[in-house]
Amino acid sequence: MRVLIIEDEKKSASFIRRALQAEGFAVDAVHNGEEGLIAALTISYDAIVLDIMLPGRDGLSILRELRSKSNHTPVLLLSARGQVDERIDGLNAGADDYLPKPYVLGELAARVRALTRRSSGESRSVVLKLADLNVDTVTRKVLRAGQTIDLSTREYALLEYLLRSKGRVCGRMQIMEKVWDYDFDPGTNLVDVYIRRVRDKIDAGHARPLLHTVRGIGYVMKEQQ
Repeated sequence: MRVLIIEDEKKSASFIRRALQAEGFAVDAVHNGEEGLIAALTISYDAIVLDIMLPGRDGLSILRELRSKSNHTPVLLLSARGQVDERIDGLNAGADDYLPKPYVLGELAARVRALTRRSSGESRSVVLKLADLNVDTVTRKVLRAGQTIDLSTREYALLEYLLRSKGRVCGRMQIMEKVWDYDFDPGTNLVDVYIRRVRDKIDAGHARPLLHTVRGIGYVMKEQQ
């Protein structure tokens, strides 16, 4: 899951970024309205955290532009004022949620996760399943054949992404862009290292592997035929 933060206060943006990264999100941050709009229109995000008061272009203007171009990425609006009229304007412009400043970072992260669950249909089904592997995306509990599997934050993010794409081959560049916070570096083996870690944890000791390598292309979660 990849989130864009558009917040001109760099210290606040840094706090938000770290809170979302701790929840397993890949996060980009920009500090100018025009740059934020360009990023939102050119990169596929699962959610956007958008401050209303921004240099270059204000948040409501960005939101209206996104919706006018049929960009339906879930948006959480932030504002220092928190006035009712402003909240109504934001929701009418197409915001999915609203959080007045000052806010608690834990609540912000929970709201972003709720937005991504709703947009993906996860609000109806919060458990991802493949064969005897079950992943609860709310509690982040992972079970294989009824046994709990302990994953690091990044390992969990990788597994969740692959499970949401089950049956579809995911390339290394695609995985890097969705699970990590930077563009793909063809010289790094970071994806392969984490794939091995996740595979060791979910497939070790089981007769049927679920995480497969498609040589020269990438990886796929599926039941072996």
